[in-house]
Amino acid sequence: MNPASQTERQHWIGVLARARRSELLPFENALRDVEYQMIRAPEIGMTLVRGRMGGNGAPFNVGEMSVTRCVVRLADGRTGYSYLAGRDKAHAELAALADAHLQGAQQRHWFDQVITPLASAQAERQARKAADTAATKVEFFTLVRGEN
Repeated sequence: MNPASQTERQHWIGVLARARRSELLPFENALRDVEYQMIRAPEIGMTLVRGRMGGNGAPFNVGEMSVTRCVVRLADGRTGYSYLAGRDKAHAELAALADAHLQGAQQRHWFDQVITPLASAQAERQARKAADTAATKVEFFTLVRGEN
């Protein structure tokens, strides 16, 4: 078993949380093809979102958002967790199963087959969004008046 570092696990949990459920569905049969039990069945709740002006100002409450969480345990004892924005219980369960599988002996297989393609798709979406946003960027400048 190849234990993952904390940063590696944070990376793949983030990728799984940002993935679309439709992107996880092709892996559903493989993820569920193992005996597992629900430690915490997928449940929907709310969390408080906080922000800071300019990224470093005083914190303030932006509002609340829906989140779904799930915890599963595979027959061999590996525990998988997921927390994701929104109200998709099936997505939360698949993400928790993927997290559990990624902690096992076939970590490289799961990483290459699931996480790498998902991360690439997310990077492409982010690049398209950034390009669309950049196209609407407006440059402001100030004209200096010649009065004394």
